Amino acid sequence: MQAGPTRLLTLSLAWLLSAGASAVHADAAERAVVKHYADMAAAMYEDSLNAAHKLKKAVDRLLASPSEATMKAARQTWIEARAPYQQTEVYRFGNAIVDDWEGKVNAWPLDEGLIDYVDPTYGTASDENPLYVANVIGHKTIKFGSDTIDVSNITKELLSERLHEIGGVEANVATGYHAIEFLLWGQDLNGTGPGAGNRPWTDYVQGKGCTNGNCDRRAQYLTVATDLLIDDLAWMAAQWKTGGEARRSLEQAEPNEALSAMLTGLGSLSYGELAGERMKLGLMLHDPEEEHDCFSDNTHNSHYYDVVGMRAVYLGAYTRVDGSRVEGPSLSSLVRTADASLDRQMRARLDATYAAMRKIKSRTATEAYDQMIGEGNAEGNATVQAAIDALTDQTRSIERVVAVLKLQPIEFEGSDSLDNPEAVFQ
Repeated sequence: MQAGPTRLLTLSLAWLLSAGASAVHADAAERAVVKHYADMAAAMYEDSLNAAHKLKKAVDRLLASPSEATMKAARQTWIEARAPYQQTEVYRFGNAIVDDWEGKVNAWPLDEGLIDYVDPTYGTASDENPLYVANVIGHKTIKFGSDTIDVSNITKELLSERLHEIGGVEANVATGYHAIEFLLWGQDLNGTGPGAGNRPWTDYVQGKGCTNGNCDRRAQYLTVATDLLIDDLAWMAAQWKTGGEARRSLEQAEPNEALSAMLTGLGSLSYGELAGERMKLGLMLHDPEEEHDCFSDNTHNSHYYDVVGMRAVYLGAYTRVDGSRVEGPSLSSLVRTADASLDRQMRARLDATYAAMRKIKSRTATEAYDQMIGEGNAEGNATVQAAIDALTDQTRSIERVVAVLKLQPIEFEGSDSLDNPEAVFQ
């Protein structure tokens, strides 16, 4: 018996209601993933801020009582502070508020001659940077073009507003983790040989016993740079709390736009930034100056925690510094609903990248990252290249995730080192 018009209308209404309910459910699921993404960011930046406060205490102890022990403790606390911060880098690229701010705290590489004394092998001039050897710590005034800049009082305003990236030169890094790193370790003059920077603790002795001059100004610079790091991290942590601008912009966006932001951060950090600019470029050039934490030889940890942060965002699970877990709705759950095999592939490739980074970390028991990328170190080079390959494979899966979630195509950050290698040597 054929269904009558009333029967057909009833079936059509039932289908529409079912489809509508499914759409509402999908929208709710996506919004839950976005909310949890913001919750993880809030936890990561809070951990980063807390770690910076611990760094401040260690720096204060160093400056109050300079010694080998207090210098070692300050360095170790800096390394520990990097771990939560590096996990936040997955929030760059897709979130303009983070990308626009990031240069204040993590800009690299830097021309350290802007800040303090350098070894004669560093050179005396650069065509790209007129402040290549300005040495703010060693002078009360510096020349920039026709301007004379008063640097007699090292303040937050001087470093962050006047000197940081002055003249549009990105290597004029006056603030952030790497400025502090240089002030704690000094230059790494070992090339691709063993050893990190070895600034003497006596560089912070006040009065008799001060080495390399200007110990009072060096202490002032380190204090101000550390205080600025806390200020900047506190500002960003506030943006991810309830009512903060970063959280609000995501929650007010359409879910597909917010998901695109999440995946832009994942894909761009995975490919152009980490695999390309931070790893492949240095490997191609065999250049220790292209390693991320070049003064401290902590680069392996910075790369590793970038990967840990990417895993956290995809899997919806972040382990806080205190060991507690922030877990909730994830990209993985959305992908699993749409294509379970792709979710398995994505998880497998995240695991492969993590394993490759663990191999780099394990290798640092016998050689540092800058030695691994050295010319002629076939085994070290291969270990780094394996991680680059894993990151590239991971990015291909992220591209498939974008498609299966029916998002607009995303153009991830690229790198000449991966996309146009010949250009690197031109």
